[in-house]
Formats: sequence, C-alpha cells, structure tokens
Amino acid sequence: MSDRDRAITSFLQTSGWGDAEVGPLAGDASNRCYLRISRESGRERAVLMDAPSEKGEDVRPFIHIAQWLNQSGFSAPAIFAQDEQQGLLLLEDLGDDLFARVVLDEPDLENTLYCSATDVLVTLHEVHPPENLLPYSTSVMTDLAALAYDWYLIAAAHSDEIAKVQFKKEISSLLDKFAPNQTVVIQRDYHSENLLWLPERQGVKRVGLLDFQDAMLGHPAYDLVSLLQDARRDVLPAIETEMISRYVAATDQNPETFEAAYHVLGAQRNLRILGVFARLCVRDGKAHYVDLIPRVWALLQRDLSHAALSDLAEIIDQSLPAPTRTVLEGLKDKCATIPAL
Repeated sequence: MSDRDRAITSFLQTSGWGDAEVGPLAGDASNRCYLRISRESGRERAVLMDAPSEKGEDVRPFIHIAQWLNQSGFSAPAIFAQDEQQGLLLLEDLGDDLFARVVLDEPDLENTLYCSATDVLVTLHEVHPPENLLPYSTSVMTDLAALAYDWYLIAAAHSDEIAKVQFKKEISSLLDKFAPNQTVVIQRDYHSENLLWLPERQGVKRVGLLDFQDAMLGHPAYDLVSLLQDARRDVLPAIETEMISRYVAATDQNPETFEAAYHVLGAQRNLRILGVFARLCVRDGKAHYVDLIPRVWALLQRDLSHAALSDLAEIIDQSLPAPTRTVLEGLKDKCATIPAL
C-alpha cells in the first residue's frame, strides 16, 4: 500500500466510511482524480476527491466556491468531510447523468438542458460574488490566449515571437474594448461534461455543478461561451443562437454589444484551449486531447468571422497553422517529450 493509499484509508475511517467499497469514477486534465465510495450494498454513496497537494492541487478554492454555491441556492456537491492538508474531500454524489451523456441517450432533451444551464447563469449573475475572487482581467486572458503561440505552435517546429507580440497587442485591445468588466462569477469550465441533470430537483437546482474551483470574476458572456462552444461535443448552431438570445433577454443586455463580447471571449477561450490541449499532450503525455483540437479550431474560426475580430483573424491566419493531419501527428509525435518551454 502506498503512502497515498494509507492517507485515503485513514481519511475514510475518520469520516465514518471505513467499511465502504471504493471504485474508480473519473479523472480530468488536472492532477485530481475521483473515486466512488459506497456502502449498505450501494444504497449510500459519496465521491472522494483525491487532489494531492504535492502535485500542485489545493482543495480550498473548491470548498470556498462549493459552500457559496450551495448557500446561494445552486446544486454543488455538499462536503461531508475534508482534509485540506492531504487534499482529500468526501462529497455528495450527484450521480452520473452528465449533460453529454443525457443528450446521447435522450436527444429530445437537448434544448431543455441548455435552457436550464443558461437560466443557471442568469440567476448566478444576479448573486453577489463571494469574497477574495481574483479578476479574469485583460492581462490574464491575454497571457492565457497566448498559450497557443507557445505550446500549439510547437507543432510547426518553430516560434514566431513577432507574431506573438502583435497577437497579444490586438487581443488585449479587443478585450479592453468589448469585455472590460469583471463583475460576475465565472466557473470557467461550464460545459456538458461538468454539468449534471437532476430532474427531481426544482428550478436552477436541476443543474448539478462540478469543476468550479478555478472560479474568478469575469464578463457575463464567458461561461455562456464555455457552455455553447464546447470543446468536447458539437452544440447545434440553432441552440447556440437561441441561448444567447435567451440570456440577453433575461438580463436586458444590448444584443450587439453582448454578441461582440461573446465572440471576443470565444476567441480568447478557444486559443487558450488550443494551447492547453497541446500542452497536455507534449508535456503531460495525454495525447487524446489532440483529437479535440479540430473542433476547437473550427469554433475559433467562427468567432474570428465576427466583424470586430477581422484584424485578429488576419494575424492568426498568418501565424498559426490550421490543425491539419500533419500538424496533429506532429503534436502526437512529441507526446511527453517537452517538460517545459
């Protein structure tokens, strides 16, 4: 038994779950993993979050945001037990009905799910944010979008510092102009594999929320982009249009201003994801993320087609390679070979 296994066993015993069965549940792009804990022949269940501090994980932001969400009337997992030093949390098990799975099994529910998720954002953005959230500022967003010029551009076996400087100047200007305000809580990974369908609950509680520990203060359009420009599944264009209109109407936004912000933030987010997915492959050995890059690139091109982004589109067209088969194979060939830049 490893030291980590002993820590988990001790935590479960201290929490009153020492006699429970432990099985795998999920992992993600970080160093966290999740285990399903059950007892009484499966009648009682919980989820163990294993987030080792020695691997750079910190459960305190999750605790902070989960408590705030639940106190504000949303469905985040309740926390049954916690060991912040060890990076272990025992959480309410909200089930397996991720939006992505429900849509596959029941396609007729897709519109209902996305309406519900959009309504959560409308309500969430009316609630006063919790204390100590950092702003997702122009400078932060610019640096994160520039990850595409670091890790993704590795595929082309060169760097282009001049283009990177031009890019950062242009996207910074766009963010300042169209998305200058950081006024609401953004969860930053608000998409179909982090949302659970809980139809037995009422109102906004019908949407279970996961993976919100990186929450910051940001622009109201950001999580809507995350929801509707999903790197992991295709969202129907008609649903994207309808949900943007639904949010705008419910929050009394200026439609043209909001749409411009939506596409600027979409470009920022998709560029960041390009860089992150490439990094997950070449640095962390997670090659399967490369398979998602063509969808992210297509979403980026849709955002760049907005009139406000024409100059940015020109810079990217001249400096970032499209994810051709050669480019994608180049990334996979470098899998787990570049520990740092």
